[in-house]
Amino acid sequence: MSSGRMKILSMPQISRFFGIIISMYYNDHNPPHFHARYGEFESLISIDNFSILEGNLPSRALSLVIEWAKINKDLLNDNWVLVENNKSPNPIKPLQ
Repeated sequence: MSSGRMKILSMPQISRFFGIIISMYYNDHNPPHFHARYGEFESLISIDNFSILEGNLPSRALSLVIEWAKINKDLLNDNWVLVENNKSPNPIKPLQ
C-alpha cells in the first residue's frame, strides 16, 4: 500500500459542509487541531483558539470553518482525545 493511501486511511473525516472536509489524523502531533480541506487548499486549525497553525484557506471557507469550530469546540476536543488513543472520532454535524 502506498504511503499516500495510508495517509488517507489514517485521517478520518468528521464533518463535511459547503465543499469543506474536516478531518483529524490518528496520533497526530500537539497542539490539538483539525484539518480543513477545501479544493486544493488545506489548513491545520487549532482547537484551542481557532488560529491557523499551517496552510491556508480562502477567506470565506476559513470563516465557515471557524464558525463551525466555535459551535463544536467541545466535540472537537473529545474527538482529539479519541484519535490520540487510536479510536474512531465521532461525526460532528455540518454547518447548515
